[in-house]
Amino acid sequence: MVDWISLTVPFAYLGILVGSLATFSSLYRKRKSAKSSSLKPWFGPHLQRDIYLSLLHLEPEAGKDKSSVIPDGVLKAALLQRAVEDINRILEVRNAKQALSNLLQRGSVGDDLWQRFLRAEKEIEAELRDVVEEANALQSGWGQTIFQSANEMHHNAILREKLNVIQDRGKIVKEWWIQEKATIKSRFMKELEEGEKENLKPAVASGGDRVGSDEDTVLVEGGGPAASGAVSGPRSETTKKRKGKK
Repeated sequence: MVDWISLTVPFAYLGILVGSLATFSSLYRKRKSAKSSSLKPWFGPHLQRDIYLSLLHLEPEAGKDKSSVIPDGVLKAALLQRAVEDINRILEVRNAKQALSNLLQRGSVGDDLWQRFLRAEKEIEAELRDVVEEANALQSGWGQTIFQSANEMHHNAILREKLNVIQDRGKIVKEWWIQEKATIKSRFMKELEEGEKENLKPAVASGGDRVGSDEDTVLVEGGGPAASGAVSGPRSETTKKRKGKK
């Protein structure tokens, strides 16, 4: 006869083991999902998506058509801005993935940061699918080209930012050059005035010497009649002597 009691013991042991493993697995998944949901999101609030959804779900007034409240052009523009923001987030995730994986392998960052990153990737994938569906709903086949247009808008925005930076830098350099030009001009004029003053000093000194020599010549000429009187005195005496002899 079969001993059912001896057979039920191992089956009961297997049942308890499987049950405990299933319970542990479910509890672990619940804790992991709760922990991942409590983690801080990788990106901030999606403002462009919120604007598009608020425009899309805006209810018209009584007796009016919804298309008259929000035109399709406005919805398309809002959806394009949403796609541009998605392009920015895709590039950010793509650039950070390799560096983050290397840091995770080295143990420099924790598993929480990696879980945040993986959740951000899933959110972006869901966001891209939603944008494509909304684009096809607004215009048939637009979902295939909306991200190309968004990518062009993204590059144009980057070019505008670089151009604005160059223009601002040009204004700063222009102001600096105007100040430097005024400084150089003032220094040059100051040096020129000092040079003129130094050139005038020898001219004034030479002018003083000329005045002194003129005074000397005047004094010499002033003494001329006295000298001529002194010379004419002996001459008159000789003439008188000659007249006496005659």
